[in-house]
Order: sequence, then structure tokens, then C-alpha cells
Amino acid sequence: MEEQRMVRISKYLAKHLRHEPERIGLTLDEGGWVTVDTLLEAAGAHGFPITRDELDHVVNTNDKRRYIITGERIRASQGHSVEVELGLEAVRPPAILYHGTVGRSLPAIRDEGLRAMSRHHVHLSPDRETAVRVGSRRGVAVVLVVDAGAMHAAGHPFYLSANGVWLTDLVPAEYLRFPG
Repeated sequence: MEEQRMVRISKYLAKHLRHEPERIGLTLDEGGWVTVDTLLEAAGAHGFPITRDELDHVVNTNDKRRYIITGERIRASQGHSVEVELGLEAVRPPAILYHGTVGRSLPAIRDEGLRAMSRHHVHLSPDRETAVRVGSRRGVAVVLVVDAGAMHAAGHPFYLSANGVWLTDLVPAEYLRFPG
């Protein structure tokens, strides 16, 4: 399948399963799920037809595993700005996690720590390489080291999404190590 088309479909899914489902007439349930048929019908009705084969290909080959299909329902794994309850259980994180960002964000992060902003959680990576990829989406990546073990010991909850992204409500600045 054409790679550019698959990228466009993935971005379309992110927009409508994470941020603006109402824009194409979707109503996500409390867990962020919608039926595959409803999604495909809505996409087609709003000028972006997607075949079931294309959808399955994007879900199954997305390197970030952003989407999950269970039975005849689909949802985004995490990253929602709309209200959903993913039903994740709090778990013990690894001692160290990483966060990719850009240099222009560092002053605010030093002052306020990492905040969820428009999303439900702060997203953390299990390894430096993933954090570099995440940070590079907005410019030259800066990787922050998160003392997740100390945060957990202090009572901060962590969640692990289906696609391996670590989530927490906030990361106070005292748990961050800044480069240089």
C-alpha cells in the first residue's frame, strides 16, 4: 500500500479518534471506542473514504501502535484531548523514563515541570531513542530524564498504555534532569 496514503490515514485517525471526533459526526463511548463501521462510514461521508483493508494495515503496521481494534471497535491507545477513560491500572514504572521536547519549552518546564497541557496525561518514553523521535517532531530534540522511581515512591501514579507509552498526571521539575 502507498506509504503516503497510510500516513494520511494515520493522521486522520489521530485527529478524529483523539481530538475532534465530532468534526465527522463520531461519538466515542466513555472508553474512547467507536465501531469500525461507524468510523469508516463517517470518514467516507466527510470526503475521506478509507477501506477496511487500509484501516487494518494502518492499525497493524503503525510503528507507534497508536490504534487498537478489538472485535468490531477501534480506539486510539492514548493521547486524547477529548474526555475518555482508558481504564488503565496504575503500575510501577521503571526507575528512569524519558521525555522528548524542544529547547524553547525548557524555561516553562524548569518552572512548572511537565504538564499534560491539552491532553489527559504527560507522555513518557521507555528509552532515549523514542524520546528523541518524539521531540524531533517539533524541532531539534532535547531529552529530559525523569526519575520515575522517586516519583512513584512519592505517590505519583503511572499508567502504561497499550502501545508502551508511559503516562502520568504531571512531572514536577524536581524529578527532571535537564541536559547540560
